Amino acid sequence: MLRRIISVLVFCLPPFIPLFSQSSLTVPPERPKLIVGIVVDQMRYDYIYRYWDKFGERGFRRLIDEGTFCKNARFGYLNTYSATGYATISTGSMPASHGIIADEWYKRLQKEKIYCTQDEGVKAVGGSYENGMHSPVHLIATTLGDELRMYFNMRSKVFGVGMKEHAAILSAGHTANAAYWFDASTGTWMSSTWYLDSLPQWVREFNEKEFPSLYLERKWEPLYPVESYAESLPDSCGYETGLGGRHVFPYDLDRISRVRRRERDYGLLGCVPFGNTYTKDFAVSLIVSEQLGEDEFPDLLTVAFNSPGEVGKLFGPNSMEMQDIYLRLDRDLEHFLEFLDRQVGKKNVLVYLTSNHGVSASPAYLETLRIPGGFFNLNGAVTLLRAYLNVIYGNGNWVDAVVDQQIFLNRQLIEDSKISLEEVQNRVARFMVQISGVARAVTSTTLESNYFGSGMLQRIQNGYNQKRSGDVILSLEPGWIFRNGDVSRNSTAYRYDSHVPLVWYGWKIPRTVISEPVDMTGLSSTVAFLMNISYPNGNMEEPLPGLISR
Repeated sequence: MLRRIISVLVFCLPPFIPLFSQSSLTVPPERPKLIVGIVVDQMRYDYIYRYWDKFGERGFRRLIDEGTFCKNARFGYLNTYSATGYATISTGSMPASHGIIADEWYKRLQKEKIYCTQDEGVKAVGGSYENGMHSPVHLIATTLGDELRMYFNMRSKVFGVGMKEHAAILSAGHTANAAYWFDASTGTWMSSTWYLDSLPQWVREFNEKEFPSLYLERKWEPLYPVESYAESLPDSCGYETGLGGRHVFPYDLDRISRVRRRERDYGLLGCVPFGNTYTKDFAVSLIVSEQLGEDEFPDLLTVAFNSPGEVGKLFGPNSMEMQDIYLRLDRDLEHFLEFLDRQVGKKNVLVYLTSNHGVSASPAYLETLRIPGGFFNLNGAVTLLRAYLNVIYGNGNWVDAVVDQQIFLNRQLIEDSKISLEEVQNRVARFMVQISGVARAVTSTTLESNYFGSGMLQRIQNGYNQKRSGDVILSLEPGWIFRNGDVSRNSTAYRYDSHVPLVWYGWKIPRTVISEPVDMTGLSSTVAFLMNISYPNGNMEEPLPGLISR
């Protein structure tokens, strides 16, 4: 009788009343259906708090208020370059292991510099010929995407997107379905034959809309009244390189992109906020077109917002332009998160947001405050070094090359001259450390014959790769950067370069704050742990306890 009564009651229930509780319908799955890794180029940790009051409620604030915020995440090596950061995030290993020691380095046998993703064995797919010869061939370790693909027998989908080729490629990895980057020559998204034989139809259709031309017909003006940018230096400060000879708002992008050439310079898009919007819109189109997160095999999409890094180089971290690009990026994130909610569902998507490195204050600005710092003229210093070595050892080309903070000696000449390599390295190190701005000069012999468990020497060792690094590695004093025309730069182990935000959101992520130190090599191991898949093969860091214990 009771069973019959229950059956009648169920039959009589109005159709809009659910038979099961809503909570049972919102339980997150065992694994997220889609992982979205967002990396904002050159985002210092303090930007979160500097611009917090100006952010809306649904962008950066939503990620932090509804997710897990790691407040003390940092990179544990000296060479905090752009490509190095992307490789570290994706592989969970130090440059010593994954091999991407900088954006470029010197190949001794070929006696030439090589770019981190340069590969003459592949061809362009879409875009221009010269911008298509890129692949992950120099990345020694597997990425999170590689492990995801292998675990699910290539049935998971993995994609990388970024205006810069190294951002897309090093984030996606070796086995990704595709990595897409922006071709500044044609104003289109492209890839290489490492990943694809031809562009998918949806990419061709996206390119045919010619959004870059539309963006570059606009003016870059402040999002809000100028007087509200109280967190930044005045717009007329003299510490900026600027765009097209101009360093105050507004920027006429149509005029600037056509200076001294008939064809439009699409590369300008990567230096303004609209580059972020363009990247976000392409990522949205990719998720829909490739049907990410729609089957039982979890997918991964990495999205790199590269424009803030270029703005940092041109204007510096204290500029109004920097603040404006983050206020606009906040809106792009709001739209992207709302799209993920509708398309995949918050319970089905795991999002992390971080950066590949921080940035120094402009030495020119520090000088006005009587704070030590400066621009280190490496070429001038090496000219003096060459003269010094000629006096000691006789005339000869004792220095093969200098790439950023690394000095490569002519080992063949040293061997032929029957001189101890260690002796020459030590002389070079002692000479260089006497020059203003140099804090340390460490030899490869020292790094190979010792183990350093802490401090700056440990960070230098973490970034040293025996096959690719130089004979002498330079570490500058705080506030100093290598002179290359940029207003500010990154490439030190100091906190302004190594401390970055790390935020987790969606799926089963709790609302909490983690204040304990977090090494950025733990990001990929944490995701791998949560997914129950193998860690990337160069990874040696434990997952974050604050996430895996819940």
